Amino acid sequence: MKTAASMCRAVIRACVALLLWHACVAHGPLWAEESPAQTERFAAAEVGPAPAAVEPVPPDVLEAAIGRGVAFLIESQRPDGSWGSADNTKGGVDIYAPPPGAHHAFRGAVTGLCVSAFIESGDLSPVVAAAIDRGQAWLLEHLPDLRRATPDTLYNVWGHAYGIEALALLHRRAAGDAPLQERLAACIAGQVELLDRYESVDGGWGYYDFRIGSRKPAASPNTFTTATVLLALADARDLGVDVPQKLFDRGLASIKRQTKPDRSYIYGEYLKYRPEHPVNLPGGSVGRSQACHAALRRLGDPTLTDAAIRTWLERIVARNGWLDLGRKKPIPHESWFAVAGYFFFYGHYYAAVCLESLPAAERPVLQDQLATIMLAIQEPNGCWWDYPFYDYHTQYGTAFAVRTLVRCRHPG
Repeated sequence: MKTAASMCRAVIRACVALLLWHACVAHGPLWAEESPAQTERFAAAEVGPAPAAVEPVPPDVLEAAIGRGVAFLIESQRPDGSWGSADNTKGGVDIYAPPPGAHHAFRGAVTGLCVSAFIESGDLSPVVAAAIDRGQAWLLEHLPDLRRATPDTLYNVWGHAYGIEALALLHRRAAGDAPLQERLAACIAGQVELLDRYESVDGGWGYYDFRIGSRKPAASPNTFTTATVLLALADARDLGVDVPQKLFDRGLASIKRQTKPDRSYIYGEYLKYRPEHPVNLPGGSVGRSQACHAALRRLGDPTLTDAAIRTWLERIVARNGWLDLGRKKPIPHESWFAVAGYFFFYGHYYAAVCLESLPAAERPVLQDQLATIMLAIQEPNGCWWDYPFYDYHTQYGTAFAVRTLVRCRHPG
């Protein structure tokens, strides 16, 4: 009888656990459920600090900074056409990166970012065109072979995402060259298939699977990683590449169940039961909320208003110090609000993407504010960097900064 009773209790516990999973993972916590009062639920997202006024940025100053950044990327391109390497370790405080697969992922992502920065810069000089061609050749050769490094590390999802972004821009650049466009589209389709393969069982994408290390990752989805991937998948779909709708549906559901009423976002689902953890507060989320907003707006989420986007853009300017305190620190998440340095340029780039979704009349002031931040921290050699990351940081930092400043150009 004791054995039967124990079995009965075990079954009851399993049923309760299943119900809790269904409520909290499949549907999300109560503050992320759909309801008729969604606009009111996110009212707190439309109230925030006001940034200080700045002087308009002269167009020639802006273009000069972009030009110095482009020149740095030309100089730092490797002979094989890629950017970045595993050099410059920090002696015991480097990010966990099992070789060689983790570095394949980092190099793929950074190369995609640099190619995108070149194309978006609008620089049509022969030297830039040649650098783009070399980067394109490297991406077409190496992205199809990109896989996760080990069962517990999935950095490859970043390479797939930023690879797709670059390939989509290259596809538009190749207008009139049908054979090249077919190769680029085929490579994008392969990256989409890999993102499908490495999607978390919970929907969305994370870059660690410390739970199981299973064939289908049991990674805890990160809101910002998922947002980055969804934006890339939207680029692929816009080109006519087949993207399973389930990837959009499950990815959006993952972000929504990690959305707080003020539009700060849970770092990853493993922290959803600690919504007041510093990294989940506005000061910790300010560099990540922008990517989530960009993805939600791109995919047509009706609950995300212009006012919320504008408020968070103003917040990243007014509270820029919280991000800047983490910049150039050697250990991730050691700063206030558990901010990691590598969210600095990432956050500003996606802020600039969000800015493009606002009415044109509202953009100039915010463009000048973002540009002012970027211009003040450009290094003497033309690069930008926010976190000492092997030998990838100056390249990805510069690519993000150039892509940010391009979106700060005023029309005309």
